[in-house]
Amino acid sequence: KPLMQAVVLGARAQGQTVGLVPTMGALHEGHLALIREARLQADLVIVSIFVNPKQFNSDSDLKSYPTSLNNDLDRCAQQGVDVVFAPNAETMYPPDFDTMISAGALAKSFEGKSRPGHFDGVLTVVGKLFTLTFPHFAIFGEKDFQQLALVKRMVRDLHYPVEIVAMPVIRELDGLALSSRNKLLAKKQRKQAICLFSAIQEVQEQVSMGEKRRRTLISAARKHLKKASLFTTDYVDIVDPKTLAPLTEVDRQSRILVAGQFSGRKPVRL
Repeated sequence: KPLMQAVVLGARAQGQTVGLVPTMGALHEGHLALIREARLQADLVIVSIFVNPKQFNSDSDLKSYPTSLNNDLDRCAQQGVDVVFAPNAETMYPPDFDTMISAGALAKSFEGKSRPGHFDGVLTVVGKLFTLTFPHFAIFGEKDFQQLALVKRMVRDLHYPVEIVAMPVIRELDGLALSSRNKLLAKKQRKQAICLFSAIQEVQEQVSMGEKRRRTLISAARKHLKKASLFTTDYVDIVDPKTLAPLTEVDRQSRILVAGQFSGRKPVRL
């Protein structure tokens, strides 16, 4: 039995509530907000740190992903984390590893369309983390909204006894969503990155003024994104938060999904 499982089973046998915060490291204030929420709810807080190779579509993207394990450990200690689970790739995926979780219809569009196989890798590692840490609940941020929807669907479909807790996006002062990849942005890219938040704000403003037509709102968002000369839009859409199906008209339960890539010496996906 893996040591991680033994530790958690011992804690659960004593009646402790176990909370998991899955991360890929390079921890920032967004991650810390998730950890603080877990600390409020759980007796035993586990933070996993693992850059999952199964969810990357290119070796260059994997190799460029920021890592800062020593700093991450310090931050976890400051937040009162009980266990940091930081396995290596060989532990998670031995040479003869041959079983994957296949993401369904929710993974066919948006991020899944742009990055084939990405969500199979995400769900496989999340499933492994659930069986290694046996959490009562796991906390995910809403920044990767399609990922959150897929994890919820996997938990429902495969009967994982885990409650999924969603936390709102944490943003920098200028509105850019906190992300580990932000460290990869060159100065000019970072300056233009606020186009994402500006586009969202434009849509919110038009909705507040009574505009409900999806196509009109998407067109307004794209106009804002085009102002950033280094940014190439991958997708912009307004969807139902449960099914991710595009809406004809926007209502209170809708979500706007936006992604793209900054060009330059080091391309960065946001």
